[in-house]
Amino acid sequence: MMTMCLWRGIVILFLIFGISIPVMAGAPTEQIKLATDKIISIVTDVGLKEPARAEERRKLIRKVVDERFDWEEMARRSLARHWAQRTDDEKREFVSLFSDLLERTYLSKVEGYSGEKVLYEGDAVDGNYGVVKVKIVTSANTEISVEYRVMRKKDSWFVYDISIEGVSLVNNYRTQFNSIILKSSYQNLVKRLKDKLNIN
Repeated sequence: MMTMCLWRGIVILFLIFGISIPVMAGAPTEQIKLATDKIISIVTDVGLKEPARAEERRKLIRKVVDERFDWEEMARRSLARHWAQRTDDEKREFVSLFSDLLERTYLSKVEGYSGEKVLYEGDAVDGNYGVVKVKIVTSANTEISVEYRVMRKKDSWFVYDISIEGVSLVNNYRTQFNSIILKSSYQNLVKRLKDKLNIN
Protein backbone atom coordinates (compact mmCIF):
# COMPACT_ATOMS: atom_id res chain seq x y z
CA MET A 1 0.00 0.00 0.00
CA MET A 2 2.95 2.30 0.60
CA THR A 3 5.72 3.29 -1.80
CA MET A 4 9.16 1.83 -1.13
CA CYS A 5 10.53 5.30 -0.34
CA LEU A 6 7.82 5.92 2.24
CA TRP A 7 8.34 2.45 3.71
CA ARG A 8 12.06 3.08 4.18
CA GLY A 9 11.32 6.42 5.73
CA ILE A 10 8.88 5.04 8.27
CA VAL A 11 11.38 2.42 9.34
CA ILE A 12 13.86 5.25 9.80
CA LEU A 13 11.24 7.14 11.77
CA PHE A 14 10.97 4.38 14.36
CA LEU A 15 14.67 3.67 14.65
CA ILE A 16 17.45 6.01 13.66
CA PHE A 17 20.86 4.42 14.12
CA GLY A 18 24.29 5.81 13.38
CA ILE A 19 25.76 9.25 13.89
CA SER A 20 23.31 11.84 15.11
CA ILE A 21 24.39 15.43 14.56
CA PRO A 22 21.98 18.03 15.99
CA VAL A 23 22.11 21.46 14.40
CA MET A 24 20.18 24.39 15.87
CA ALA A 25 18.24 21.88 17.94
CA GLY A 26 15.10 23.24 19.55
CA ALA A 27 12.60 21.53 21.83
CA PRO A 28 10.87 19.54 19.02
CA THR A 29 14.19 18.14 17.78
CA GLU A 30 15.35 17.32 21.29
CA GLN A 31 12.17 15.39 22.05
CA ILE A 32 12.30 13.43 18.77
CA LYS A 33 15.94 12.58 19.44
CA LEU A 34 15.19 11.54 23.03
CA ALA A 35 12.56 9.05 21.82
CA THR A 36 15.00 7.73 19.22
CA ASP A 37 17.70 7.26 21.83
CA LYS A 38 15.30 5.27 24.01
CA ILE A 39 14.50 2.94 21.13
CA ILE A 40 18.17 2.48 20.32
CA SER A 41 18.84 1.48 23.92
CA ILE A 42 16.08 -1.13 23.70
CA VAL A 43 17.17 -2.76 20.44
CA THR A 44 20.84 -2.76 21.44
CA ASP A 45 20.16 -4.30 24.85
CA VAL A 46 21.86 -7.70 24.66
CA GLY A 47 19.48 -9.19 27.20
CA LEU A 48 16.45 -8.22 25.11
CA LYS A 49 17.85 -9.85 21.97
CA GLU A 50 16.92 -13.31 23.23
CA PRO A 51 14.10 -14.81 21.10
CA ALA A 52 12.10 -15.52 24.26
CA ARG A 53 12.02 -11.78 25.00
CA ALA A 54 10.94 -10.67 21.51
CA GLU A 55 7.41 -9.77 22.62
CA GLU A 56 8.74 -7.83 25.61
CA ARG A 57 11.13 -5.94 23.32
CA ARG A 58 8.34 -4.98 20.91
CA LYS A 59 6.12 -3.78 23.74
CA LEU A 60 8.91 -1.57 25.05
CA ILE A 61 9.45 -0.07 21.59
CA ARG A 62 5.72 0.49 21.15
CA LYS A 63 5.56 2.22 24.54
CA VAL A 64 8.23 4.73 23.47
CA VAL A 65 6.48 5.39 20.17
CA ASP A 66 3.14 5.83 21.95
CA GLU A 67 4.73 8.50 24.13
CA ARG A 68 5.76 10.60 21.13
CA PHE A 69 2.92 9.98 18.64
CA ASP A 70 -0.50 11.58 18.72
CA TRP A 71 -2.36 8.59 17.28
CA GLU A 72 -5.75 10.26 17.57
CA GLU A 73 -4.59 13.29 15.59
CA MET A 74 -3.02 11.07 12.93
CA ALA A 75 -6.16 8.94 12.68
CA ARG A 76 -8.40 12.03 12.53
CA ARG A 77 -6.36 13.56 9.73
CA SER A 78 -6.25 10.24 7.87
CA LEU A 79 -10.05 9.98 7.89
CA ALA A 80 -10.41 13.71 7.15
CA ARG A 81 -14.08 14.67 6.56
CA HIS A 82 -15.24 11.16 7.46
CA TRP A 83 -14.00 11.61 11.05
CA ALA A 84 -16.79 14.01 12.04
CA GLN A 85 -19.41 11.46 10.99
CA ARG A 86 -18.11 8.84 13.43
CA THR A 87 -19.49 8.19 16.90
CA ASP A 88 -17.18 8.40 19.91
CA ASP A 89 -16.97 4.60 20.04
CA GLU A 90 -16.13 4.42 16.34
CA LYS A 91 -13.41 7.04 16.78
CA ARG A 92 -11.81 5.13 19.64
CA GLU A 93 -11.95 1.91 17.65
CA PHE A 94 -10.43 3.54 14.57
CA VAL A 95 -7.57 5.13 16.53
CA SER A 96 -6.74 1.71 17.96
CA LEU A 97 -6.88 0.04 14.55
CA PHE A 98 -4.81 2.79 12.92
CA SER A 99 -2.03 2.66 15.52
CA ASP A 100 -1.98 -1.15 15.41
CA LEU A 101 -1.79 -1.02 11.61
CA LEU A 102 1.35 1.11 11.73
CA GLU A 103 2.85 -1.13 14.40
CA ARG A 104 2.12 -4.30 12.42
CA THR A 105 3.39 -2.80 9.18
CA TYR A 106 6.50 -1.01 10.34
CA LEU A 107 7.45 -1.53 13.97
CA SER A 108 8.37 -5.18 13.52
CA LYS A 109 10.95 -4.15 10.91
CA VAL A 110 12.79 -1.90 13.33
CA GLU A 111 14.70 -4.72 14.96
CA GLY A 112 16.41 -5.68 11.73
CA TYR A 113 17.30 -2.17 10.62
CA SER A 114 21.00 -1.42 9.95
CA GLY A 115 22.95 1.71 10.79
CA GLU A 116 22.66 4.96 8.88
CA LYS A 117 24.17 8.41 9.28
CA VAL A 118 21.59 10.86 10.54
CA LEU A 119 21.76 14.64 10.39
CA TYR A 120 19.30 16.63 12.49
CA GLU A 121 18.98 19.81 10.45
CA GLY A 122 16.96 21.80 12.93
CA ASP A 123 13.32 22.67 13.38
CA ALA A 124 10.86 25.44 12.61
CA VAL A 125 8.06 26.38 14.98
CA ASP A 126 4.92 28.37 14.21
CA GLY A 127 2.75 28.66 17.30
CA ASN A 128 1.79 25.19 18.46
CA TYR A 129 2.98 23.49 15.27
CA GLY A 130 6.45 22.63 14.11
CA VAL A 131 8.57 20.67 11.68
CA VAL A 132 11.72 18.75 12.58
CA LYS A 133 13.97 18.26 9.56
CA VAL A 134 16.23 15.24 9.31
CA LYS A 135 18.49 13.99 6.55
CA ILE A 136 19.40 10.31 6.36
CA VAL A 137 22.60 9.35 4.55
CA THR A 138 22.70 5.67 3.65
CA SER A 139 25.80 3.50 3.29
CA ALA A 140 25.48 4.04 -0.47
CA ASN A 141 25.56 7.84 0.13
CA THR A 142 21.92 8.18 -0.83
CA GLU A 143 20.23 11.05 0.99
CA ILE A 144 16.66 10.74 2.27
CA SER A 145 14.86 13.84 3.51
CA VAL A 146 12.49 13.29 6.43
CA GLU A 147 10.19 15.82 8.08
CA TYR A 148 8.50 15.09 11.39
CA ARG A 149 5.41 17.26 11.66
CA VAL A 150 4.68 17.91 15.30
CA MET A 151 2.19 19.75 17.47
CA ARG A 152 2.63 21.07 20.99
CA LYS A 153 0.45 20.07 23.90
CA LYS A 154 1.54 21.79 27.09
CA ASP A 155 5.33 21.35 27.14
CA SER A 156 5.57 18.31 24.85
CA TRP A 157 5.72 17.89 21.09
CA PHE A 158 3.86 15.02 19.43
CA VAL A 159 4.21 13.64 15.91
CA TYR A 160 1.04 13.88 13.83
CA ASP A 161 2.53 13.23 10.39
CA ILE A 162 5.78 12.27 8.69
CA SER A 163 6.87 13.34 5.23
CA ILE A 164 9.47 11.22 3.42
CA GLU A 165 10.95 12.82 0.32
CA GLY A 166 7.87 15.02 0.18
CA VAL A 167 5.40 12.13 0.56
CA SER A 168 3.10 12.49 3.58
CA LEU A 169 2.17 9.37 5.54
CA VAL A 170 -1.18 10.86 6.57
CA ASN A 171 -2.02 12.03 3.05
CA ASN A 172 -1.13 8.59 1.70
CA TYR A 173 -3.53 6.85 4.07
CA ARG A 174 -6.17 9.56 3.64
CA THR A 175 -6.27 8.89 -0.10
CA GLN A 176 -6.59 5.13 0.43
CA PHE A 177 -9.19 5.37 3.21
CA ASN A 178 -11.30 7.92 1.32
CA SER A 179 -11.29 5.74 -1.78
CA ILE A 180 -12.48 2.70 0.17
CA ILE A 181 -15.23 4.62 1.99
CA LEU A 182 -16.56 6.25 -1.19
CA LYS A 183 -16.54 2.98 -3.12
CA SER A 184 -18.16 0.98 -0.33
CA SER A 185 -18.54 2.23 3.25
CA TYR A 186 -16.76 3.16 6.44
CA GLN A 187 -17.78 -0.20 7.86
CA ASN A 188 -15.99 -1.92 4.98
CA LEU A 189 -12.83 0.07 5.73
CA VAL A 190 -12.95 -1.08 9.35
CA LYS A 191 -13.50 -4.67 8.22
CA ARG A 192 -10.50 -4.50 5.89
CA LEU A 193 -8.31 -3.08 8.64
CA LYS A 194 -9.43 -5.81 11.03
CA ASP A 195 -8.80 -8.47 8.39
CA LYS A 196 -5.32 -7.09 7.85
CA LEU A 197 -4.69 -7.19 11.59
CA ASN A 198 -6.36 -10.61 11.95
CA ILE A 199 -8.96 -9.23 14.36
CA ASN A 200 -12.22 -11.16 14.54
